[in-house]
Amino acid sequence: MSEKIKVIQYGVGKMSVYTMRYVYEKGAEIVGAIDVNPDVIGKDIGEIMGSEKKGIKVVSLDEAENMMREVKPDIAIVTTMSLIKDVEDALMLCAKLGVNAITTCEEAFYPMNSNPEVTKRLDDMAKQTGCTITGSGYQDVYWGQLISSIAGSTQTIKKIKGSSSYNVEDYGIALAKAHGAGLSLEEFDEQVASVDRISDQERQEMINKGEYLPSYMWNVNGWLCAKLGLTVKNQTQKTVPQTNNEDIESSTLGMTVKAGMATGMSAVVTTETEEGIIIESECIGKVYAKNDFDKNEWTIIGEPETTLVINRPSTVELTCASVVNRIPDVIHSRSGYVPTEEMGELQFRMNI
Repeated sequence: MSEKIKVIQYGVGKMSVYTMRYVYEKGAEIVGAIDVNPDVIGKDIGEIMGSEKKGIKVVSLDEAENMMREVKPDIAIVTTMSLIKDVEDALMLCAKLGVNAITTCEEAFYPMNSNPEVTKRLDDMAKQTGCTITGSGYQDVYWGQLISSIAGSTQTIKKIKGSSSYNVEDYGIALAKAHGAGLSLEEFDEQVASVDRISDQERQEMINKGEYLPSYMWNVNGWLCAKLGLTVKNQTQKTVPQTNNEDIESSTLGMTVKAGMATGMSAVVTTETEEGIIIESECIGKVYAKNDFDKNEWTIIGEPETTLVINRPSTVELTCASVVNRIPDVIHSRSGYVPTEEMGELQFRMNI
């Protein structure tokens, strides 16, 4: 495009500090910003970013549609919640107005295997108005593209086993709560773990009704199967609380997580495929103790066996850079709800 890509920032929390700066650094521009927090509504986005004023003020949700109709953005970056049902209204507004949208919502990475009803509604509207809706972020490369690339150099595969850990403090209160951080073990069992003590039939019924609560790896396994051309036969999920033997202060939760309380959770998703390949992936999200650090480890078991380990990845920055680098792919994609596994490899771009 000869003109600058015009971007709307939907949600001006922790992640937006990076996404907005990266948009400017890549040669595009922010033409509007939206939030529900009265403390940031009316602020110039430069104040949010910690830079000079940009002449763009954050508007409230009830002003969002009029603002978007006025500025006519090319794409919206939605950095709010972690479940597709919680970002449906934001994505539907974009779809209704024919505005492309990309979100850091983890379930949005491959929501067709966890909430097909919401996905279809978004897909239908986006196709009507000729825009594209998708989800991206850290998982686009570190739980997706890297693994599919290694698979491409493997002769036979029996199993793909992955594990990734991250500090929920870095992503805001919605994500921390979704991981059960700050709950007692009894509360965790009742509110989080109990969701997965169900039969396959019950789980499928919940998925069909849009009531299932997937861990991040649930959608990642679906994305990987689609990318690798595998047919899912069965998929299960188990969540286990994480604890610490000392108290931990959580600035995000605004509380002290006492020793023995849930600091977060580990979720293990096991996918059996018709082709005989098993994918077993685990994500560990918790409030970190002083010696904890992010780690990403994947092993492809077969001929040959290959292990990839990345210690201390900058997950926040990598998430935001992935989203911004994906923008041209989204703009040039087909209409509808399009997972990034259809968009080709994520590339570094000097400009977008």
